[in-house]
Parts: sequence; C-alpha cells; structure tokens
Amino acid sequence: MIGRNKEIVMKRQIFTALKVTGALLAGLATHAVDVPEAHAQEIQLTGPLAGAPAVRRLRLHRDGRFDIALHGTFTLLDEFRRTIIPGLRANYHFTDWLGVGVWGGYGFSYNTALSDELQQKAIDGRNCVDNPNSLPCRRTAVNLCRGKDCLAKNQLGRLQWIAAPQLTLVPFRGKFSLFGAAFMDADISLFLGPAVLGLQERGDCKLGECTNTNSFNLTSRVTVAPTFGVGFNFYPMDFLGFGAEFRGTPYTINPGGFDSAGNGDFPDDVINGDDRSFTFAPMLSVYVSVQLPTEPTVSD
Repeated sequence: MIGRNKEIVMKRQIFTALKVTGALLAGLATHAVDVPEAHAQEIQLTGPLAGAPAVRRLRLHRDGRFDIALHGTFTLLDEFRRTIIPGLRANYHFTDWLGVGVWGGYGFSYNTALSDELQQKAIDGRNCVDNPNSLPCRRTAVNLCRGKDCLAKNQLGRLQWIAAPQLTLVPFRGKFSLFGAAFMDADISLFLGPAVLGLQERGDCKLGECTNTNSFNLTSRVTVAPTFGVGFNFYPMDFLGFGAEFRGTPYTINPGGFDSAGNGDFPDDVINGDDRSFTFAPMLSVYVSVQLPTEPTVSD
C-alpha cells in the first residue's frame, strides 16, 4: 500500500514539472527579444586605393590602332553552289570599343552534292541534247539546261564578290585560359553595315524563249544588302591576333535558275526577278590579323 502511494506521488511530481516547464517556454516565446535588422553601408576607401581603377596596366589591343586581317570565308546552308571567299579586312579603332573599316573578298564556287546529282540524273541521264522532244525533256525544258556541266556554267546562281564598310563595337573583353596553363587576351566584337554584292544568276527570258538553249546563260548583277554578325577574337601577341566571325547578309537571288514563281499564273514559263527567293546567306570566317602600331596602348 505504501509502494502504491509512492508511485502516485512520483507521477504527480513529474506531471507538475512538465506543466512548469511548458509555462516557462511559453513565457520565453511571448517575451522573445526582437532581432535587430541589418543595414548595408557604403564603405568609403581612403588612402592609396581611393579612386583607383578596377584594373591597372590593361593592354588596349584596339585603341588607336589599325587592324589588318587575311580571312577565309565559307558560305553555309547552300542549296546548289557553295562559295569560298578569301579576302581582306581593314579596321581603324578610335577607342578600344569602337572602330570603322571595310571587309570583303572574291568568291570561288563549286557544286553541292544536290547539283551534281541533278546534273547526272535529270540532264546527263535523260540525254536531252540528242532527245530534246522526249516527254521528260519537254517537261523540264524551261527549268533544266542541256549539256554536260551546263548547270554550273549556265544556270545556277552564285555570289561572286562582296565589299562591306562596317562599324565595329567591342562590348566584352577579358582573358582566355587554356586548361589553366596558357592565357591570352580576348574580346567579342559586333559589326554591322551595308554590303555591296556582285551576283551571277540566270538571265531573264520572255514567254516562249525560255526553252531555247541560248536562254540558259549567267548574267551579272550588283545589289546592296545589310550585313551584320559577331566575332570572337584572340591576341596571343601584342601585334598578332586570330579569330572567327559569323556573318549574315540577307539578299534575294534565283539560286537554281528555275521558273519558281509567276505573275498571276504558275508556272508562267518566264524567268525574271519574280523567281528570286530570299536567302539569309550565313557565312563563317576565320582570320589572322596584324595590329599597327605593333605596341598596344597600356592603361594607367
């Protein structure tokens, strides 16, 4: 009986202790001390670092210098004729981020696989020179020339040359690291301007004349189009650079020399400016450049 009473008393003591502990915790939560707010404060530098630039002794590879580059440019996404354009780029930079200059070159074209297959199967395979009145040859008389290699020589459009005055902006510059072992100065440039292009495409022919052999000939045309792009530039030495540029130059051309559109009726059996189509004309350039004077300006 005595043991039973001790057990009851012990339980009551534990229950009382728990109530007291809960009351203390509730009181602490109710009267919790507020945490003060943190405020940022501008630190004014004094001493030798006051007003100092973020970077010192920065090599300015463009400021007040001529940039002369040899480039090789390759057209991309061509349907019938690809073009390789070797040429020159010459820029003068008033500051490290702004320059003006000219870019251009002369193009050398060659057939794509599609053009070779078209020549082989649709022209050579049908032998339309000896069988001009056969049904397949009569159906394609307006759109396909007759003779060996006639597509490349007399029908397919191409870019012959290009010259583009351009404005160059350099919004980003820094250093390029190769596996943490080699470092070189680098920048990213943006350029834009008007481009003058020399094109070759199939000449115009009137209704009833476009099936004649003489109607298949290339004529030259000059047009103006915008050109713009982005360049990635590296400077391994004070006077030497290299890099790559992606350029877009949208214009219109009849790349296949086909009757692909008509004024009202289609096909209209006429070849003229209505048959031209829009092309963005993407190009990729790689270059090596020399900067003059050979010593760059160095910032304070």
